[in-house]
Amino acid sequence: MKIIADKNIPYVQEAFAELGRVECRPGRELSAEDLRDTEILLVRSITAASAAGSNSNSVVEYVITALLTLAQRQEWRLESKTIGIIGVGNIGSRLAKKVQALGMIPLLNDPPLQRQTGDPKYLPLDKVLRADFVTCHVPLTQSGPDATYHLLDEKILKRMSPAQVLINTSRGPVVDNQALKRCVQAGRIGPVVLDVWENEPDIDVELLERSAIGTPHIAGYSFDGKVNGTVMLYEAVCRFLGRPAAFDITGLLPEPLLPSMELITSGQSDQDILGKAMHSIYNIGRDDAELRDITGRPTDQRGGYFDRLRKEYPVRREAMNTKIMLKPNDPEMAKKLSLLGFQIAEFSHWV
Repeated sequence: MKIIADKNIPYVQEAFAELGRVECRPGRELSAEDLRDTEILLVRSITAASAAGSNSNSVVEYVITALLTLAQRQEWRLESKTIGIIGVGNIGSRLAKKVQALGMIPLLNDPPLQRQTGDPKYLPLDKVLRADFVTCHVPLTQSGPDATYHLLDEKILKRMSPAQVLINTSRGPVVDNQALKRCVQAGRIGPVVLDVWENEPDIDVELLERSAIGTPHIAGYSFDGKVNGTVMLYEAVCRFLGRPAAFDITGLLPEPLLPSMELITSGQSDQDILGKAMHSIYNIGRDDAELRDITGRPTDQRGGYFDRLRKEYPVRREAMNTKIMLKPNDPEMAKKLSLLGFQIAEFSHWV
């Protein structure tokens, strides 16, 4: 059997070698759901399985870190700010819960879910676009009543204001990049955070230069998210073949990069403490700086550089791998850190 896998997902060979011939390709070529390739793969007698949600927590931690980074730069307080979440699937729903640790108020938009549930918590797009922060978490669809290609086009973007922040970690074409560049140049929109771009890997360098944070499509690239994807796909193939899932990844996982840390709670705001915690496990500024180096490269080498940043992306572990000790103990802060995914050391263990 032929098994196609993202070449950047860890332990693919170890997991799948016993099941068939493994062929690894760049992840951009494996967007089966976006490109509607499932039928083609089935015709070719190759079973495609989706590891939907495997990297959702990675993307959420990216967005949380971006929010805290911008807040630190701009001296903003995030508490009581609204955040419009467009798309409330695996990522959007998780983000809606975690931003509450920052004191933010999530406004949700998801037309398919609204139709399915009738729940009034799902708001029209125009209301969500009034939020202080707007973040996109939708799949890329080209047609139909819920098409997301250029969902945020020039008409929509012009309705935003310089006081608003736009974040896109979904798919590049969800936002009209040329229209966005014009709006940013004209000062019609506030800071922009982009992890995804139209025409990857040949991204618009001028848009990157005008973005507050720009990264090379790595929001979902935590090591834990990649491992989750491997396990989920392996189990799906085993189910298809009617074989027991014998591969155990536990013994292969490396030790966390930051297994424990101490945070001083006295004399600091909650936002500052949460920022220190998130920045300790993920340096989003490094990813931003490395992508900006693309501007000094010849035009014909930029696409290769973008791909290399993704291929050689360093190990990034999620909050769940780090246990935090609070000094002095602060039960309310412990709840917020726990909501973000951190382990909290019991106070009795540190006295």
